[in-house]
Amino acid sequence: MRFQFALALVATMIAAPAMAQDGAGEPRWSFAIHGGAGTIERASMTPEQETEYRAALDAALTAGEDILRDGGSALEAVTAAITRLEDDPKFNAGRGAVFTWDGTIEHDAALMDGRDRASGAVTGTSTVRHPILLAQEVMRDGRHVFLSGAGAETFADRTDLERVPNAWFRTESRLRSLERLKAEQLSAIDVDYKYGTVGAVALDLEGNMAAGTSTGGLTGKRWGRIGDAPVIGAGTYADNRSCAVSATGAGEYFIRVGVAQEICTRLRIIGGDDGTVAHTLTPQGQVALAPREALDLEMAQDVADDVLAEVEELGGDGGVILVTPAGDAIFSFNTPGMYRARSTSAGVREVAIYGEGD
Repeated sequence: MRFQFALALVATMIAAPAMAQDGAGEPRWSFAIHGGAGTIERASMTPEQETEYRAALDAALTAGEDILRDGGSALEAVTAAITRLEDDPKFNAGRGAVFTWDGTIEHDAALMDGRDRASGAVTGTSTVRHPILLAQEVMRDGRHVFLSGAGAETFADRTDLERVPNAWFRTESRLRSLERLKAEQLSAIDVDYKYGTVGAVALDLEGNMAAGTSTGGLTGKRWGRIGDAPVIGAGTYADNRSCAVSATGAGEYFIRVGVAQEICTRLRIIGGDDGTVAHTLTPQGQVALAPREALDLEMAQDVADDVLAEVEELGGDGGVILVTPAGDAIFSFNTPGMYRARSTSAGVREVAIYGEGD
Protein backbone atom coordinates (compact mmCIF):
# COMPACT_ATOMS: atom_id res chain seq x y z
CA MET A 1 0.00 0.00 0.00
CA ARG A 2 1.16 3.53 -0.72
CA PHE A 3 0.30 4.45 2.87
CA GLN A 4 2.99 2.14 4.23
CA PHE A 5 5.44 3.50 1.66
CA ALA A 6 4.67 7.05 2.77
CA LEU A 7 5.26 6.18 6.43
CA ALA A 8 8.69 4.86 5.53
CA LEU A 9 9.44 8.11 3.78
CA VAL A 10 8.36 10.20 6.75
CA ALA A 11 11.18 8.71 8.84
CA THR A 12 13.76 10.38 6.58
CA MET A 13 11.92 13.62 5.83
CA ILE A 14 13.82 15.80 8.26
CA ALA A 15 17.15 15.30 6.50
CA ALA A 16 15.76 15.63 3.00
CA PRO A 17 15.86 18.92 1.07
CA ALA A 18 12.51 20.32 0.04
CA MET A 19 11.84 20.78 -3.63
CA ALA A 20 11.11 24.26 -4.92
CA GLN A 21 7.38 24.78 -5.28
CA ASP A 22 5.20 27.03 -7.34
CA GLY A 23 2.46 29.05 -5.70
CA ALA A 24 -0.61 27.38 -4.31
CA GLY A 25 -2.63 28.36 -7.39
CA GLU A 26 -6.30 29.23 -7.45
CA PRO A 27 -8.30 28.57 -4.27
CA ARG A 28 -10.33 25.41 -4.56
CA TRP A 29 -13.35 23.88 -2.91
CA SER A 30 -14.71 20.36 -2.65
CA PHE A 31 -17.84 18.80 -1.25
CA ALA A 32 -19.23 15.31 -0.63
CA ILE A 33 -22.39 13.90 0.92
CA HIS A 34 -23.74 10.46 1.81
CA GLY A 35 -27.14 9.06 2.65
CA GLY A 36 -26.20 5.66 4.03
CA ALA A 37 -24.40 2.50 2.95
CA GLY A 38 -25.45 -1.14 2.87
CA THR A 39 -27.22 -3.72 0.72
CA ILE A 40 -28.25 -1.22 -1.93
CA GLU A 41 -28.58 -3.04 -5.24
CA ARG A 42 -30.16 -2.12 -8.55
CA ALA A 43 -32.31 -5.25 -8.56
CA SER A 44 -34.02 -4.25 -5.31
CA MET A 45 -34.96 -0.73 -6.42
CA THR A 46 -37.59 0.38 -8.93
CA PRO A 47 -36.62 2.96 -11.57
CA GLU A 48 -38.94 5.44 -9.85
CA GLN A 49 -37.25 4.92 -6.48
CA GLU A 50 -33.81 5.30 -8.01
CA THR A 51 -34.85 8.54 -9.69
CA GLU A 52 -36.17 9.89 -6.39
CA TYR A 53 -32.99 9.02 -4.49
CA ARG A 54 -30.75 10.54 -7.14
CA ALA A 55 -32.83 13.71 -7.20
CA ALA A 56 -32.67 14.01 -3.40
CA LEU A 57 -28.90 13.57 -3.39
CA ASP A 58 -28.52 16.04 -6.23
CA ALA A 59 -30.58 18.66 -4.40
CA ALA A 60 -28.49 18.31 -1.22
CA LEU A 61 -25.27 18.41 -3.25
CA THR A 62 -26.41 21.55 -5.05
CA ALA A 63 -27.27 23.26 -1.77
CA GLY A 64 -23.71 22.78 -0.51
CA GLU A 65 -21.77 23.37 -3.71
CA ASP A 66 -23.60 26.65 -4.40
CA ILE A 67 -22.48 27.96 -1.02
CA LEU A 68 -18.87 26.92 -1.56
CA ARG A 69 -18.73 28.28 -5.11
CA ASP A 70 -19.95 31.66 -3.86
CA GLY A 71 -17.28 31.82 -1.14
CA GLY A 72 -19.37 30.54 1.77
CA SER A 73 -17.91 28.51 4.60
CA ALA A 74 -17.48 24.77 4.86
CA LEU A 75 -19.74 24.74 7.92
CA GLU A 76 -22.51 26.51 6.02
CA ALA A 77 -22.28 24.02 3.15
CA VAL A 78 -22.35 21.00 5.46
CA THR A 79 -25.37 22.16 7.46
CA ALA A 80 -27.25 23.26 4.32
CA ALA A 81 -26.97 19.80 2.80
CA ILE A 82 -27.69 17.86 5.97
CA THR A 83 -30.81 19.86 6.89
CA ARG A 84 -32.23 18.98 3.47
CA LEU A 85 -31.53 15.29 4.03
CA GLU A 86 -32.98 15.46 7.55
CA ASP A 87 -36.27 16.65 6.05
CA ASP A 88 -36.37 13.86 3.48
CA PRO A 89 -38.17 10.71 4.73
CA LYS A 90 -36.12 8.51 2.39
CA PHE A 91 -33.11 8.80 4.72
CA ASN A 92 -32.59 7.64 8.29
CA ALA A 93 -32.22 11.09 9.83
CA GLY A 94 -34.68 13.75 10.94
CA ARG A 95 -38.12 13.00 9.52
CA GLY A 96 -37.12 9.61 8.09
CA ALA A 97 -35.49 8.32 11.27
CA VAL A 98 -36.12 4.76 12.41
CA PHE A 99 -38.08 3.76 15.50
CA THR A 100 -36.60 2.64 18.80
CA TRP A 101 -37.79 -0.57 20.44
CA ASP A 102 -40.24 1.51 22.49
CA GLY A 103 -41.80 3.09 19.40
CA THR A 104 -40.26 6.52 19.72
CA ILE A 105 -37.79 8.33 17.48
CA GLU A 106 -34.41 9.55 18.76
CA HIS A 107 -31.81 11.48 16.81
CA ASP A 108 -28.03 11.76 16.99
CA ALA A 109 -25.87 14.36 15.22
CA ALA A 110 -22.38 15.87 15.27
CA LEU A 111 -20.62 18.80 13.62
CA MET A 112 -16.90 19.65 13.59
CA ASP A 113 -14.93 22.67 12.39
CA GLY A 114 -11.50 21.82 10.97
CA ARG A 115 -10.03 25.25 11.75
CA ASP A 116 -9.72 24.69 15.50
CA ARG A 117 -11.45 21.32 15.89
CA ALA A 118 -14.40 22.96 17.65
CA SER A 119 -17.16 20.37 17.91
CA GLY A 120 -20.74 19.91 18.94
CA ALA A 121 -22.70 16.67 19.28
CA VAL A 122 -26.10 15.55 20.55
CA THR A 123 -27.72 12.17 21.10
CA GLY A 124 -31.20 10.97 22.00
CA THR A 125 -33.04 14.15 21.02
CA SER A 126 -36.72 13.89 20.15
CA THR A 127 -38.25 17.29 19.33
CA VAL A 128 -35.62 19.27 17.40
CA ARG A 129 -36.51 19.31 13.71
CA HIS A 130 -32.87 19.58 12.59
CA PRO A 131 -30.51 17.78 14.99
CA ILE A 132 -27.45 18.97 13.03
CA LEU A 133 -28.36 22.56 13.88
CA LEU A 134 -28.61 21.65 17.56
CA ALA A 135 -25.11 20.16 17.32
CA GLN A 136 -24.02 23.47 15.80
CA GLU A 137 -25.52 25.38 18.74
CA VAL A 138 -23.62 23.15 21.18
CA MET A 139 -20.42 23.94 19.29
CA ARG A 140 -21.14 27.66 19.30
CA ASP A 141 -21.90 27.67 23.02
CA GLY A 142 -18.51 26.08 23.61
CA ARG A 143 -18.89 24.96 27.20
CA HIS A 144 -19.42 21.31 26.27
CA VAL A 145 -19.01 19.08 23.23
CA PHE A 146 -21.55 16.27 23.71
CA LEU A 147 -25.06 16.56 25.18
CA SER A 148 -27.60 13.74 25.55
CA GLY A 149 -31.28 13.08 26.02
CA ALA A 150 -33.22 15.33 28.38
CA GLY A 151 -30.20 17.56 28.88
CA ALA A 152 -29.86 18.15 25.15
CA GLU A 153 -33.57 18.95 24.96
CA THR A 154 -33.24 21.44 27.83
CA PHE A 155 -30.30 23.07 26.07
CA ALA A 156 -32.42 23.28 22.91
CA ASP A 157 -35.02 25.23 24.90
CA ARG A 158 -32.48 28.08 25.07
CA THR A 159 -32.17 28.28 21.28
CA ASP A 160 -34.44 29.50 18.49
CA LEU A 161 -34.38 26.15 16.70
CA GLU A 162 -37.62 24.78 15.33
CA ARG A 163 -39.29 22.19 17.59
CA VAL A 164 -41.89 19.64 16.55
CA PRO A 165 -43.80 16.83 18.29
CA ASN A 166 -42.02 13.48 18.16
CA ALA A 167 -44.88 12.15 16.04
CA TRP A 168 -43.91 14.62 13.29
CA PHE A 169 -40.90 12.41 12.48
CA ARG A 170 -43.04 9.29 12.10
CA THR A 171 -43.20 7.50 8.73
CA GLU A 172 -45.24 4.40 8.02
CA SER A 173 -42.40 2.54 6.30
CA ARG A 174 -40.18 2.90 9.38
CA LEU A 175 -43.03 1.75 11.63
CA ARG A 176 -43.52 -1.35 9.48
CA SER A 177 -39.81 -2.10 9.84
CA LEU A 178 -40.10 -2.03 13.63
CA GLU A 179 -43.21 -4.21 13.61
CA ARG A 180 -41.52 -6.76 11.35
CA LEU A 181 -38.38 -6.78 13.48
CA LYS A 182 -40.41 -7.59 16.59
CA ALA A 183 -42.79 -10.07 14.96
CA GLU A 184 -40.07 -12.09 13.23
CA GLN A 185 -37.37 -11.55 15.87
CA LEU A 186 -35.01 -10.02 13.32
CA SER A 187 -32.01 -7.73 13.64
CA ALA A 188 -31.97 -4.10 12.50
CA ILE A 189 -29.86 -5.13 9.51
CA ASP A 190 -32.51 -7.64 8.41
CA VAL A 191 -35.23 -5.01 8.19
CA ASP A 192 -33.24 -1.98 7.05
CA TYR A 193 -30.80 -3.52 4.54
CA LYS A 194 -28.69 -0.40 4.86
CA TYR A 195 -27.38 2.21 7.27
CA GLY A 196 -29.30 5.36 6.30
CA THR A 197 -27.20 7.86 8.22
CA VAL A 198 -26.61 11.13 6.35
CA GLY A 199 -23.46 13.23 6.31
CA ALA A 200 -21.49 15.92 4.51
CA VAL A 201 -17.87 17.11 4.33
CA ALA A 202 -16.54 20.29 2.76
CA LEU A 203 -13.40 22.26 1.90
CA ASP A 204 -14.07 25.97 1.31
CA LEU A 205 -12.15 28.61 -0.62
CA GLU A 206 -10.41 29.75 2.59
CA GLY A 207 -8.91 26.28 2.98
CA ASN A 208 -11.13 25.40 5.94
CA MET A 209 -12.83 22.03 6.32
CA ALA A 210 -15.91 20.80 8.17
CA ALA A 211 -17.74 17.52 8.72
CA GLY A 212 -21.24 16.72 9.90
CA THR A 213 -23.29 13.56 10.42
CA SER A 214 -26.93 12.97 11.42
CA THR A 215 -28.85 9.74 12.07
CA GLY A 216 -31.79 8.00 13.67
CA GLY A 217 -29.62 5.02 14.61
CA LEU A 218 -30.81 1.43 14.28
CA THR A 219 -34.37 0.14 14.08
CA GLY A 220 -35.39 -1.30 17.44
CA LYS A 221 -32.42 0.14 19.32
CA ARG A 222 -32.67 -0.13 23.12
CA TRP A 223 -31.16 1.14 26.35
CA GLY A 224 -30.15 4.51 24.93
CA ARG A 225 -27.84 2.94 22.33
CA ILE A 226 -25.46 5.40 20.66
CA GLY A 227 -23.68 4.65 17.39
CA ASP A 228 -20.67 6.27 15.78
CA ALA A 229 -22.38 9.21 14.04
CA PRO A 230 -22.34 11.65 16.99
CA VAL A 231 -19.05 10.40 18.42
CA ILE A 232 -16.29 12.83 17.52
CA GLY A 233 -13.46 10.77 16.03
CA ALA A 234 -15.59 7.74 15.20
CA GLY A 235 -18.25 8.90 12.75
CA THR A 236 -17.33 12.56 12.40
CA TYR A 237 -14.01 14.41 12.30
CA ALA A 238 -12.45 17.47 10.65
CA ASP A 239 -8.91 18.86 10.85
CA ASN A 240 -7.55 21.44 8.40
CA ARG A 241 -4.17 19.73 8.64
CA SER A 242 -5.41 16.54 7.00
CA CYS A 243 -9.06 15.95 6.07
CA ALA A 244 -12.73 15.98 6.99
CA VAL A 245 -14.64 12.68 7.31
CA SER A 246 -18.24 11.56 7.80
CA ALA A 247 -19.03 7.86 8.21
CA THR A 248 -22.01 5.55 7.91
CA GLY A 249 -22.12 1.91 8.89
CA ALA A 250 -22.04 -0.55 11.75
CA GLY A 251 -21.50 2.01 14.47
CA GLU A 252 -20.11 -0.29 17.14
CA TYR A 253 -17.21 -1.26 14.84
CA PHE A 254 -16.59 2.29 13.65
CA ILE A 255 -16.31 3.37 17.29
CA ARG A 256 -13.81 0.58 18.05
CA VAL A 257 -11.58 1.60 15.15
CA GLY A 258 -12.12 5.35 15.62
CA VAL A 259 -12.60 5.50 11.86
CA ALA A 260 -12.96 9.21 11.16
CA GLN A 261 -10.02 10.40 13.26
CA GLU A 262 -7.91 7.40 12.26
CA ILE A 263 -8.16 8.41 8.61
CA CYS A 264 -7.30 12.04 9.37
CA THR A 265 -4.44 11.09 11.68
CA ARG A 266 -2.84 8.80 9.12
CA LEU A 267 -3.02 11.55 6.51
CA ARG A 268 -1.55 14.04 8.96
CA ILE A 269 1.32 11.68 9.78
CA ILE A 270 2.10 11.40 6.09
CA GLY A 271 2.04 15.18 5.93
CA GLY A 272 4.16 15.89 9.00
CA ASP A 273 3.96 19.15 10.93
CA ASP A 274 6.02 21.39 8.63
CA GLY A 275 3.45 21.85 5.90
CA THR A 276 4.94 19.28 3.54
CA VAL A 277 4.20 15.72 2.54
CA ALA A 278 6.52 12.90 1.51
CA HIS A 279 5.79 12.71 -2.19
CA THR A 280 8.30 10.45 -3.89
CA LEU A 281 11.97 9.49 -4.07
CA THR A 282 14.46 11.34 -6.27
CA PRO A 283 16.82 9.34 -8.56
CA GLN A 284 19.49 9.88 -5.88
CA GLY A 285 17.31 8.13 -3.30
CA GLN A 286 16.37 11.30 -1.43
CA VAL A 287 12.86 12.14 -0.28
CA ALA A 288 11.19 14.76 -2.43
CA LEU A 289 8.77 16.94 -0.50
CA ALA A 290 5.75 18.79 -1.77
CA PRO A 291 3.22 21.16 -0.17
CA ARG A 292 0.60 19.44 1.94
CA GLU A 293 -1.93 20.27 -0.76
CA ALA A 294 -0.05 17.89 -3.05
CA LEU A 295 -1.20 14.88 -1.02
CA ASP A 296 -2.61 13.04 -3.97
CA LEU A 297 -5.93 11.36 -4.54
CA GLU A 298 -4.53 7.84 -4.73
CA MET A 299 -2.72 8.11 -1.41
CA ALA A 300 -5.78 9.48 0.39
CA GLN A 301 -7.95 6.78 -1.18
CA ASP A 302 -5.53 4.09 0.03
CA VAL A 303 -5.69 5.41 3.58
CA ALA A 304 -9.50 5.43 3.64
CA ASP A 305 -9.64 1.94 2.11
CA ASP A 306 -7.10 0.60 4.62
CA VAL A 307 -9.05 1.90 7.62
CA LEU A 308 -12.30 0.42 6.30
CA ALA A 309 -10.47 -2.87 5.80
CA GLU A 310 -9.74 -2.85 9.54
CA VAL A 311 -13.46 -2.39 10.21
CA GLU A 312 -14.23 -5.32 7.94
CA GLU A 313 -11.66 -7.51 9.68
CA LEU A 314 -13.51 -6.95 12.94
CA GLY A 315 -16.81 -7.87 11.30
CA GLY A 316 -18.27 -4.48 10.43
CA ASP A 317 -19.16 -2.74 7.20
CA GLY A 318 -20.14 0.69 5.94
CA GLY A 319 -18.53 3.64 4.21
CA VAL A 320 -16.96 7.07 4.52
CA ILE A 321 -16.75 10.30 2.58
CA LEU A 322 -13.81 12.68 2.92
CA VAL A 323 -12.29 15.83 1.50
CA THR A 324 -8.60 16.75 1.60
CA PRO A 325 -6.60 20.01 1.48
CA ALA A 326 -5.78 19.15 -2.15
CA GLY A 327 -9.44 19.63 -3.05
CA ASP A 328 -10.26 15.97 -3.61
CA ALA A 329 -13.60 14.47 -2.60
CA ILE A 330 -13.34 10.75 -1.90
CA PHE A 331 -15.70 7.81 -1.29
CA SER A 332 -14.77 4.50 0.30
CA PHE A 333 -17.18 1.72 1.23
CA ASN A 334 -17.18 -2.07 1.66
CA THR A 335 -20.91 -2.61 1.07
CA PRO A 336 -22.78 -3.29 -2.20
CA GLY A 337 -23.76 0.37 -2.41
CA MET A 338 -23.78 3.79 -0.76
CA TYR A 339 -26.01 6.76 -1.45
CA ARG A 340 -23.42 9.40 -2.26
CA ALA A 341 -22.53 12.50 -4.27
CA ARG A 342 -19.54 14.80 -4.71
CA SER A 343 -18.55 17.99 -6.45
CA THR A 344 -15.29 19.97 -6.72
CA SER A 345 -14.08 23.24 -8.21
CA ALA A 346 -11.96 21.14 -10.58
CA GLY A 347 -15.11 20.02 -12.37
CA VAL A 348 -15.85 16.68 -10.71
CA ARG A 349 -19.57 16.14 -10.17
CA GLU A 350 -21.11 12.76 -9.43
CA VAL A 351 -24.28 11.33 -7.93
CA ALA A 352 -24.15 7.57 -7.34
CA ILE A 353 -25.91 4.76 -5.50
CA TYR A 354 -24.46 1.39 -6.43
CA GLY A 355 -20.95 -0.06 -6.45
CA GLU A 356 -17.94 0.86 -8.54
CA GLY A 357 -18.97 2.29 -11.89
CA ASP A 358 -22.51 2.77 -10.53
